Amino acid sequence: MLSDAHIGLKVDVDTLRGTREGVPRLAALLKKHGIDATFYFSVGPDHTGRAMRRVFRKGFAQKVARTSVLKHYGLKTLMFGVLLPGPDIGRKAGAEMLRVHDAGFEVGLHAFDHVRWQDGVAGADASWTRREFERGLEAFRRVFGFLPESHAAAGWQINAYGLELEREYGLKYASDTRGGPAFYPLLADGASSCPQVPTTLPTFDELLGREGIEESNIADAVFRLSAQAAEPALQVFTLHAELEGMLLRDAFESLLVKWREAGASVTRMAAIHALATARTLPARAVVRGEIPGRSGLLAVQASAAAA
Repeated sequence: MLSDAHIGLKVDVDTLRGTREGVPRLAALLKKHGIDATFYFSVGPDHTGRAMRRVFRKGFAQKVARTSVLKHYGLKTLMFGVLLPGPDIGRKAGAEMLRVHDAGFEVGLHAFDHVRWQDGVAGADASWTRREFERGLEAFRRVFGFLPESHAAAGWQINAYGLELEREYGLKYASDTRGGPAFYPLLADGASSCPQVPTTLPTFDELLGREGIEESNIADAVFRLSAQAAEPALQVFTLHAELEGMLLRDAFESLLVKWREAGASVTRMAAIHALATARTLPARAVVRGEIPGRSGLLAVQASAAAA
């Protein structure tokens, strides 16, 4: 059914708790099944509580209700940046991050301040974007001793300046966008040399609570969508250390088993990038669009390739 499919696992790590608790559990689970993945770390302050300001955004309140944010993130995490100071994730949990790299997994940059980037980058100017991006690079290097080779923007939020910075710093690829096959983003002076490898499958938290989907059948739902994909050969699934690494771990393991039994190759993002760039990729503009189950507008690729 999926014998020719390659599915990249992109693990987004947003919080201190996710780094300390969810990441080690996910790494152990993946090692148990002999499966590779890429971990994208938030390396600066954990200001998760400030995300509650999104309550007035279309669809956010419904998402919070559907996915039981308090249950998955915990009360203390939801107080960071509001009633409690935001701890520096890289300094507090750098050892946990290093262990992931030492275990052989690919690592990349998610964000410096996850909430600040996700909520601010879409309308930010060049100086703001450079400052936040370079803070992330430096904090990442402080943890790992080297700069990241890939970037996966927090909340799938990116602007033209961020895309320019990915090219400027020579990143091999990025995964900031949603939907469709890999492509080269169009910049002001032409196509970037840093390709985008988008997330193609819906996430667990986008599906939970919709159309009868719950924790008991979420793995079946994602597996079915992967089998029905318009382009099944190369797919990307984003999971979160705070969800699939914790209370949804059993459901995620069930999905892994289904993919393996169907013959799919489940692997790191670098492998998907290598397979994607083995063929000629289109150049497309990065625009903003809606994704079912996700509040607000996200970075997506334009429907038509550039001439």
